[in-house]
Amino acid sequence: MSKYWSNLTANLQPYIPGEQPKDQKYIKLNTNENPYPPSPRVIEAIKQAANDDLRLYPDPTCQQLCDTIAQYYGLRSNQVFVGNGSDEILAFVFPAFFNPSQKILFPDITYSFYPVYAQLYGQTYETVAVDEAFNIHAEHYCVPNGGIVIPNPNAPTAEYMTLPALRTILDANRDQVVVVDEAYIDFGGQSAITYINEYPNLLVVQTLSKSRSLAGLRVGMAYGHEDLIEGLNRIKNSFNSYTLDRLALAGAIAAFEDEAYFEETTAKVIATREWSVNHLRELGFHVIESKANFVFASHPQALAADLFKQLKEKGILVRYFNKPRIDQFLRISIGTDEEMEALISALHSLLGK
Repeated sequence: MSKYWSNLTANLQPYIPGEQPKDQKYIKLNTNENPYPPSPRVIEAIKQAANDDLRLYPDPTCQQLCDTIAQYYGLRSNQVFVGNGSDEILAFVFPAFFNPSQKILFPDITYSFYPVYAQLYGQTYETVAVDEAFNIHAEHYCVPNGGIVIPNPNAPTAEYMTLPALRTILDANRDQVVVVDEAYIDFGGQSAITYINEYPNLLVVQTLSKSRSLAGLRVGMAYGHEDLIEGLNRIKNSFNSYTLDRLALAGAIAAFEDEAYFEETTAKVIATREWSVNHLRELGFHVIESKANFVFASHPQALAADLFKQLKEKGILVRYFNKPRIDQFLRISIGTDEEMEALISALHSLLGK
């Protein structure tokens, strides 16, 4: 601990991202990246934007991108907010809508950045237990609170809540902001965006990192009532008015415009996911139903920690969480058909099948 750190810095427990080792070439199935490249139209748009205009600041309002997204989803531009990845937007959400004296609710098994944000801003929170099958029950969120964050599908479990279940939460919490984190929604789920004009307390957060193959570009979006969007802008403009650079803006617009490529690649990931689930189950794994670009799996005769290490020795990275209730599971990102075949082959060998 540095003597120059503030008390806040000293007491923080930061989020730990998936490992990115450089010691050898790995099959990377540990960070939920898309196995396919971005749309060629995205690459071309970024090349075109890499010109003399880079000496100028980008548009702080990101108006062209907001207009493009609004048209795509049938929203108004003032119902759209964009930022430097969905993580940054979530970091704005906590001070924008949650007061320190009122408890925020989110699941006990979920994206581990949520408690980090709460700690960073000195906010109180209460985790709501998922059941033994990792399901999130809507009725557990129909209690007094200062705000709710629901990831859908959830991470790392891949569990998905139906829109009627989300409606139950929204109806019971009309005086609180309900944030639905939809980082993985494009791999088979239904977005809560359809509820935005009905519920002024709903904020939906998405990203281009997963389904649009742009994890390296860092673009996130939020959709909601104009008052919520204005709240996010007030926080953003108290940190940094220029959150998206010119290259990111150009690439993001092109990603939304190339709908055919988006549909093609997400369909590939979904098909490979279903193939992988079937083969994992044939090997004896218990696999949670998934509508994400990853699966959550455990094996009754093998320790997850051991499989994690053994797969890494074979050049395959998956994600292991040494935490209560999930320490017997592996989170496996969906790769290409060839990468998933290599995973299944390695597991055949390790399990003696």
